[in-house]
Amino acid sequence: MLNIDEIKNGIVIDHIKSGLGIKIFNWLGLDKSPYNVAFLVNATSRRMGRKDIIKIDNTIAINFDVLGLIDPNITVNVIENEKITEKIKLKLPERVEDVLICKNPRCITSTEKYIPHVFHLENPELGTYRCEYCDDIKQPGDFRI
Repeated sequence: MLNIDEIKNGIVIDHIKSGLGIKIFNWLGLDKSPYNVAFLVNATSRRMGRKDIIKIDNTIAINFDVLGLIDPNITVNVIENEKITEKIKLKLPERVEDVLICKNPRCITSTEKYIPHVFHLENPELGTYRCEYCDDIKQPGDFRI
């Protein structure tokens, strides 16, 4: 049996779709962290079958919109004094700015570099986003986070 120590103060990112944990781990730069981090891959889950989990023994700032964009089914548990003090259930954000990049060469963001890339959730079931300026649609596979 695998044994991971309890977290005194920190964050547990749970219910990550199996295989997406490495994307989150890299996005957060946890490979360079000076504190303890546990990264579990393909952990058994009654609800999901298999899941990834990231345990961070430190409180860090996380952009929940980006995390929800990667996997909207994630739960973030905030740990204080070895107890869960807050459970944050993520979802697809309604609007994201400078997270997704519009690749449409006719979009104003292609020529005017100072304009932020703004996308709005178009279809929550499909996870598609529409560019605010040119109406280009991003599919989940198009995301480069």
